[in-house]
Amino acid sequence: MGLATAIALSTETISFGTTVQPIYLRQPSDFAGAASFIHELSGGRFRFGIGVTHGPVHERLGVTPGRPLSDVRAFVAKVRKASEQGAGALPPIVLATLRRRMVELAGEIAEGVVWANGARSHMKTSFGALPKEKRDAPDFFIGDMIPACVSDDPAAAAAVMRRTLAGYVMLPNYRNYWIEAGYEEEMRAIEGAQRAGDAAKIPGLMSERWLKDVTLYGTASDVREGLEAWYAAGVRTPILVPSSASGGQMKAFEEMFAVFG
Repeated sequence: MGLATAIALSTETISFGTTVQPIYLRQPSDFAGAASFIHELSGGRFRFGIGVTHGPVHERLGVTPGRPLSDVRAFVAKVRKASEQGAGALPPIVLATLRRRMVELAGEIAEGVVWANGARSHMKTSFGALPKEKRDAPDFFIGDMIPACVSDDPAAAAAVMRRTLAGYVMLPNYRNYWIEAGYEEEMRAIEGAQRAGDAAKIPGLMSERWLKDVTLYGTASDVREGLEAWYAAGVRTPILVPSSASGGQMKAFEEMFAVFG
């Protein structure tokens, strides 16, 4: 939220927002005031993306979450009540999601939906959980955070993507989503390696078929063509999260800007 405030103050035209702002980090009334403030500062360019985040984050923060669906529903209701009681006008609320029931909830109570590491081939099925009037509305946000790596060495870029996603494949909620998306063989094998304490084996269990479905990597033309495929799949706002095969984070941004500059 602090970074979003800085962006609101230092830009004039771009849209921006949080994607998975964990709902347990502040009281809903506090979030309402902060989101309203950024909304006003930005002239309506901000989107407030919220979610429950993951078990390891909860453990690190000492948080004991409840049920994701009911917690998100209650949070949104409390934020809107705080707005009505004087916190100020709210930006569009976007729900971070993976599976069908959270997508359905977004279609019911939110102004958008965003995935992280979604499977492109599964998007059509996921969109089926949205009401048609929401799915077709131009102001309903539909986004996905996509790990990306540009390199003239596709094998090196693929290795970076496997490292990037190594932590995610160890999370049960992500494995369950990717099983639903058609990758049961890969996810069961990864689950077995994790159970056996053989983490070094996990990158080799991430199939190329799966990797190409959830990331963008390879040459500049590969990445541009892949991005068009994401648009064709119905993702209106692909959110590229760059890594580099030859440097750090700033190098990754430079490489990505070069592709689309």
